[in-house]
Amino acid sequence: MAADQHNWTNIANHPRFVELHRKKMVFLYGWWAFSAGFYFLLLLGAGYTPGFFGLEIIGNINVGYLLALAQFVVSFGIAIHYGRVADRDFDRLTQELVKQLG
Repeated sequence: MAADQHNWTNIANHPRFVELHRKKMVFLYGWWAFSAGFYFLLLLGAGYTPGFFGLEIIGNINVGYLLALAQFVVSFGIAIHYGRVADRDFDRLTQELVKQLG
């Protein structure tokens, strides 16, 4: 079984690969910064504004519980958005790169 030999340096320097990598990094780091900021605001808010986080909204459900649950909504939302962007942009760029290299 002979493995295919690829010139990884040429692939890494290919303009399509550079474009794909840049787009993915901009997307991933941007959404990572947003989600990390949202997470740390939750922690800071809980620590420094317990009165606000203790405000009851519906029955025993307070602002803190709603913001903690919002973490899950944000995580799932980002995952769904990534899937759509990957299908639309990243997969297309990858297929174009494979066609040009093949």
